[in-house]
Amino acid sequence: MVSVLKWVSGMKPEYSSRSWVAGLLLSLSVFILSGVPVLAQVFDPTSFELDNGLQIVVIENHRAPVVTHMVWYRAGAADEPAGKSGIAHYFEHLMFKGTKTRAPGEFSQIVAGLGGRENAFTSQDYTGYFQTVAPRHLETMMELEADRMTGLVLTDDIIEPERKVVLEERRSRTENNPSSLLSEQVAAATYLNHPYRLPVIGWAHEIEALSRADLETFYQTWYRPNNAILVVSGDVDPQEVLRLARKHYGPVAAGEVPARIRPTEPPQRAPREVVMRDDRVEQPSWSRRYLAPSYTAGETEHAYALEVLAEIIGGGTTARIYKSIVVEASLAASAGAWYSPGSLDLTTFGFWFSPRPGVEISDIETAIDAQIAMILTDGVSADELTRAQRRLIDSAIFARDSVAGPARIFGAALASGQSAKDVEAWPGRIQSVTVEQINAAAKAVFNVNRSTTGILLPAKQENKS
Repeated sequence: MVSVLKWVSGMKPEYSSRSWVAGLLLSLSVFILSGVPVLAQVFDPTSFELDNGLQIVVIENHRAPVVTHMVWYRAGAADEPAGKSGIAHYFEHLMFKGTKTRAPGEFSQIVAGLGGRENAFTSQDYTGYFQTVAPRHLETMMELEADRMTGLVLTDDIIEPERKVVLEERRSRTENNPSSLLSEQVAAATYLNHPYRLPVIGWAHEIEALSRADLETFYQTWYRPNNAILVVSGDVDPQEVLRLARKHYGPVAAGEVPARIRPTEPPQRAPREVVMRDDRVEQPSWSRRYLAPSYTAGETEHAYALEVLAEIIGGGTTARIYKSIVVEASLAASAGAWYSPGSLDLTTFGFWFSPRPGVEISDIETAIDAQIAMILTDGVSADELTRAQRRLIDSAIFARDSVAGPARIFGAALASGQSAKDVEAWPGRIQSVTVEQINAAAKAVFNVNRSTTGILLPAKQENKS
């Protein structure tokens, strides 16, 4: 819920089976997550639960004849069995194949034929599938999505070609991108024991080894209505949504779903650093992340204070980091901070910069350390607090300008351990943050012994005689 750029930079990676979602949906939803208006009811959602355990959230928006239909599963990369990384994302791809009643690719053909858009995404904590269509086609979307909730057909003829697609996606997005390769290494250093250390897309050698039995077991374990959330946002009537959901999702049988018990991190007792050189690097970069509480894990009382602190430190061109390092000192070409509180487990608060040509990374690192020390010693001011709160809350004006955005907000929250009430309460919680709470949160998080630094540099040039 900090500004767009910093939220994106600090999010756990998401992978989509189609490229446009990474830009359009992610950036839109992230922007919307930057804040909501201080009102008793922000979205005024209507919630239901079917007898089979399916949670339903309906957000009405009658300004345009459009509806977004999203199904979220509480299953992401951090829920994968050990040694089987990438299975959640791989399975997301397979969900677009055939069922007992639909041929492979028919789902997408139907959506396109109705003038709609559809896609999916996988994160550490959830997997989501969505369609945006005219309201009269909502029932068709429910029929299709309910069909593949438990009716997917997996054969080697389907699995193997898609494995090649996933591996190529990894090559193009990760192997060919030094920044992505460094991010993987930094994540692995940040989390020694928790599965957040693993890439969402998975390791190539483990993707190659996944069997049909592995995929079927994952499907049968997690893809159940009592492990799912249906969010419908747009030009709809809640009671009609409930009627249609009962008709199409109601007959889907519930199943036994395991508890999401994940390994916890041992205490970090020393700073960690990852330095990577690559001959493809033209612009060096630096980042540092600190283990931090989320809304639902760790010292959760600090979460909202940290959101405001992230805005003070890295909320645009007037924030502390950008103003001091980019504008005043002219050390960096860009700089900022991020905090991503929506993780189910411990998350990170981070800083980043790209140096100006000729500037040593160590000089900027020293400048950032000085800023952190200043915060720990002097704290933030009441004026900084007020301006940050105002910026966060003002950004919420745009929250209801989107149909897909609110669906994304509620789905991510409910799939990551929060409730609809938590989403509605966010503005008041931001507004109630005090200077004392921010200073306490900074002292709780900014411990160098709980940090991991990543540095990306060009390859060393060989000396020529």
